[in-house]
Formats: sequence, structure tokens, C-alpha cells
Amino acid sequence: MNEYPEIKMSPLCQAITSDGRTVQVDIYEGDPGKWILEVVDEFNNSTVWDDQFETDKEALEEVEKTIKEEGIQALIGKPSDLGGV
Repeated sequence: MNEYPEIKMSPLCQAITSDGRTVQVDIYEGDPGKWILEVVDEFNNSTVWDDQFETDKEALEEVEKTIKEEGIQALIGKPSDLGGV
């Protein structure tokens, strides 16, 4: 029987738009008492921070800081080539 553990999502998950581009910010529980930060762009590329955060608020502050300092483009990858060979 393959049962997957339920993922605990933070209520701070949200879409963030800047400079006309939008990313989805997902924050979910990792190790007990720790939070994982993942950003998914418009092309479904995912960026996951290596380090876990003490609180979900710290994770959200980190992505907001990244967007402010580096721009939202730093979190947006290239579109996938789904056209084949």
C-alpha cells in the first residue's frame, strides 16, 4: 500500500507579480519545524532553496528580498521546448 504523507502548506503561499511577470510562491513543511521555499514560474520551472527556514514567514521574506534585490526575472527560467527533436 503506497500512501504519501500529507503535505502541510503554509497559508503564506501566494502569487507574486513584479514588472509584469508572475511567480507562484509555495512554502511547505519540510523537516519537523522547518519550511521549504519553492518558486514556480510561468513556464512551470521550479526553484527550490537549498536551506530550510525556521518559519514560513522567513521563507516569504527571503523570496521578497530576492525579487527586490535581483528582480523577478532571476526566478524565471526558459520555456520548455515541447516541440520534439
